[in-house]
Amino acid sequence: MFELEGQRVLIAGGSSGIGLGTAKIALEAGADVTIAGRSAERLEAAVASLGGKVETASLDATSDAAVEDYFAKSGNWDHVVTTLGKGGRGLIQDLEMKTALTAMDDKFWAYFRIARAAKITKGGSLTFITGGLGQKPAPGAAMLSATNAAVEGLTLGLAIDFAPTRASGMIPGPIDTPLWEQMPPDARKQYFEMIENKLPARRFGAPEDVGKAVVMLMCNSFMTGVVFQVDGGSAIV
Repeated sequence: MFELEGQRVLIAGGSSGIGLGTAKIALEAGADVTIAGRSAERLEAAVASLGGKVETASLDATSDAAVEDYFAKSGNWDHVVTTLGKGGRGLIQDLEMKTALTAMDDKFWAYFRIARAAKITKGGSLTFITGGLGQKPAPGAAMLSATNAAVEGLTLGLAIDFAPTRASGMIPGPIDTPLWEQMPPDARKQYFEMIENKLPARRFGAPEDVGKAVVMLMCNSFMTGVVFQVDGGSAIV
């Protein structure tokens, strides 16, 4: 269905979770995939899980110099995907300013750095993985809502400024990634069952579910300036 034969795809944050799922689908479509991240150990594990078929890059997206240096040397890309960021949850009156600034730097400014430095071919694509809190806030998550909403605004602006290179965003719903392993097993099982009973799709998502949608964006040259959900229907319940 998807055809990316010979196209260069970079996935920043590709060593686990949604990034790793996207790498898998892009490989199946024939792309030459590079996954980038800060942890050499996680990158090595990702390569092993993908059968050694990907290249890796050490990239700290919170560093202006590191991002600029990497893209100055890495050449042109057909498609760039970013799936980065963590932290920032809590009532804002309880958050230290350092924590709030770090949350924005790890996601919004990391995406900004990559977007301004990456060399993407004419008609290629840039895809930002954002989050549902940007459109559907939740208690104790105002900082995360603000960060994701900022990413969405940047996405739409870049679709205009980068044309004909395309820019779009993806909002994943409940996805089974390693982040959930922080919960005790029993609590995690109970939470998953509660979500699955609530979602119209009646199941938790897999990283590859988002990866399929990202690769679809890569392949469809008439899609740009969109931010849409791959969420099992969570936006409507």
